[in-house]
Amino acid sequence: MSKKIAVILSGCGVYDGAEIHESVITLLRLDQRGAQVECFAPDVAQLHVINHLTGEEMPESRNVLVESARIARGAVKDIGQANAADFDALIVPGGFGAAKNLSNFAVEGAGCSINPQVLALAEAFAEAGKPVGLICISPALAAKIYGPGVTCTIGNDADTAAALDKMGATHVECTVEDIVEDPARKLVSTPAYMLGKNISEVASGINKLVDRVLELTHEND
Repeated sequence: MSKKIAVILSGCGVYDGAEIHESVITLLRLDQRGAQVECFAPDVAQLHVINHLTGEEMPESRNVLVESARIARGAVKDIGQANAADFDALIVPGGFGAAKNLSNFAVEGAGCSINPQVLALAEAFAEAGKPVGLICISPALAAKIYGPGVTCTIGNDADTAAALDKMGATHVECTVEDIVEDPARKLVSTPAYMLGKNISEVASGINKLVDRVLELTHEND
C-alpha cells in the first residue's frame, strides 16, 4: 500500500524560499518510490525577496504559499489545512526559506522560534512517532520540534552546528552523500546544499533520506 507523505515548502528560490533542486529531488524520489505526496506551505509574507542573479534584496513582498505553488505546479495547500493523522511521514526540504519563513533562525540563531502552524504540524508527527526527514538547513528546527537531545546534521558548518548544539540538539558531522538518523525519534537528516557542490551529490543524499523515511513508515505495517 502506498504511503502518504506531507512535504513543507517555504517559498521558491534558495536565498529567500525553498531550495528548488532539493524540493524537486524530494518530490521526484517520492514519486519514483510510489508514494502519494501533498505539499503545504504557510500563508504568510516572506521575510524578504532576494534577486537571485545579484544576491541583493528587492523592494517587494511575496507570499510563501503563492511562491511555493511555483514548485508544486499549483498543487500546494495552506499548512493550516494539514493534519498529521492523514499522513505517514513528513519531509522538509531546505533553502533559506526554512530559516527565514518557516522560522527566524537566519535572524535569531539559537534563540529562534518556528512559525506556530509549522511547529504544530511537525510536533504532531513527532508525538505520533511518525518519521520526519529534514534536509539542508531545516534540521535547525529539530530541537524546537523534538526538544533537547535530538540527533541531526547540517553537514560540517561549525557556526551552524554550534547554534544547533546551543539549542539542545546533538549535531553529527555528515558527508553530502549520507544521512544521519535519530532512531528513537525516527528523524532522518542530510546536508544537501549545506555541503554539496553539485546537484548529483545533493540528490544522492536526498534519495537516501527519502528511501530511509519510507522504510521507517513500513516498520508498523
